Amino acid sequence: MKHFLIKYRFEHGSREEWHQEIARFIEALESDPVVGGRITYRAMKAKDPDYYHLASTADDEATKVLSDRDFFKRYTEITERVSGGTVEVLPLEIVAETKLKA
Repeated sequence: MKHFLIKYRFEHGSREEWHQEIARFIEALESDPVVGGRITYRAMKAKDPDYYHLASTADDEATKVLSDRDFFKRYTEITERVSGGTVEVLPLEIVAETKLKA
């Protein structure tokens, strides 16, 4: 399993519309016949204007398929726009973890 932390500052647009866009992306992700159930995605907000998203993929194939999906390309473009180009994607490696998976 691979994990990614996406972090950025919200710079442009309506927060309400942005949150709706995130929800649409997650809905598309979950309903995709190939990647649905193979990728988890959580969007979180710290104090304004910081956002953090956690993505986990079951395998490299799921990551590759997702990167080719139009809904992913659109979401990535919109994320860049609302962040003013401040998006950072950090691959994460688990060093240790609890037995209970949340």
